[in-house]
Amino acid sequence: MSELNLTLHIWRQPKAAAAGAMKTYKVEGISHHASFLEMLDVLNEQLQAKGEEPVAFDSDCREGICGTCSLVINGRPHGPDAGTATCQLHMRRFKDGDEIYIEPFRAGAFPVVRDLCVDRSAFDRIIGAGGYVTANVGSAPDANSVPIPKTQADLAFDAAACIGCGACVAACPNSSAMLFTAAKLAHLHHLPQGQPERAKRTVAMVTAMDAAGFGNCSNHYECEAACPKGISVDYIAAMNRDYARASFASKDAENGSGGD
Repeated sequence: MSELNLTLHIWRQPKAAAAGAMKTYKVEGISHHASFLEMLDVLNEQLQAKGEEPVAFDSDCREGICGTCSLVINGRPHGPDAGTATCQLHMRRFKDGDEIYIEPFRAGAFPVVRDLCVDRSAFDRIIGAGGYVTANVGSAPDANSVPIPKTQADLAFDAAACIGCGACVAACPNSSAMLFTAAKLAHLHHLPQGQPERAKRTVAMVTAMDAAGFGNCSNHYECEAACPKGISVDYIAAMNRDYARASFASKDAENGSGGD
């Protein structure tokens, strides 16, 4: 069968200050080859044709790169497929007659803006607190001018794969952003350019994370399971070690014992 007839239960919320509720829609004739977001486009065309407000949802690249397609589908951030963003999810994953529940990412630090759109600027504040290197290095150096062991380069590259979608937060029972923060720290800390500000950066970004209202890690590992890029929870352990070292070093400096 080449087409699907589906029942969609979608969270509708006209604005941040308004109450929201699930609303049910029927869509028919959806191709198995369509992406999940294309299916929502079809729904919105039908709603607009009837003079109704379309469902607001975020998307941009539709290639699994930008991380804006933040939907919880049948209770799972980004849907049923592992290692996949919502925009990479296709309707062949569903069956004719299925009921699909679609909600925004749920977290106190991710307030709903409208319908399925949430405000993830808390991530920007974490990055703004220290997710960069301040040293003025001039123009781009030659590729091999600073030797980096392959194991370290691979770890940095894996951490840098984080697209900042927030699925880790939506999946965590405590709405923790520790996997995101740890990944952003790790991709700098595994490179020599990130070492001079390592301690300062760790404390600043963890402090910004806590100030944004995210919860603590609950060790459920749901973050790793939901991450479309497969970021490992091992980076959280590394961040915790760095934070402990930086905190103890700061206390030693305050007590005047850091120079011995």
